[in-house]
Amino acid sequence: MAEIDTRLRILDAAEVLFTEQGFEATTLRQITGAAEVNLAAVNYHFGSKEELIREVFRRRLTWLNQRRLQELDRLEAEAAGGPLKPSQILEVFFGVALKMAADTSGGGRAFLRLLGRTYSKPSEFVRGFLAEEYAAVINRFKAALIKALPGVPGKEILWRFHFMLGAMSYAIAGTDALHIVAEDALDDGDPEALYARLMSFMLGGLRAPLPELHTESAKRRGVKKAA
Repeated sequence: MAEIDTRLRILDAAEVLFTEQGFEATTLRQITGAAEVNLAAVNYHFGSKEELIREVFRRRLTWLNQRRLQELDRLEAEAAGGPLKPSQILEVFFGVALKMAADTSGGGRAFLRLLGRTYSKPSEFVRGFLAEEYAAVINRFKAALIKALPGVPGKEILWRFHFMLGAMSYAIAGTDALHIVAEDALDDGDPEALYARLMSFMLGGLRAPLPELHTESAKRRGVKKAA
């Protein structure tokens, strides 16, 4: 039990410090000081700083992604082969995370803030690790969205998914920015209000008309056709 307690204290301290300072700026000595353990304990339980970073993500991200897939499995079974509603898909992927972010006592909010920071400033190591962790989940949800929105190209769905991840991360990690754009304090402390507003915003973005892309390559193709 003492070993489990030590391990959890290290993970909790690392999660907070990584969120506040970033991965590179946080030292193992800072983590062991906050966790009130010696440096040997980190080496014993994790072996290296990189493995500690992996475990900080794994202990919550594994549960989060498993829960997402379980809920998607349930909805697809109920649909019996038919397409799901886009709102159902978003509620599963983002709703589970937003409910986790509302958990201030169990560490869910701290972890989602860390995840949001990581999305905006990922290192190559963390980027590769998260790509592996998310691969199966993103593929499943992308397939569900393509089926639900047959008129939207797969590439455009990925772009919109990318924007939605950014919106969720910012909403969770950057609520102080509300006071930059609003003189009066908003009800940013109400998780249910945040959930309702964010889901409405993301669903609108997902269903938005396709953009007219006036890229250089498209212009060149137009010139060739005219010739």
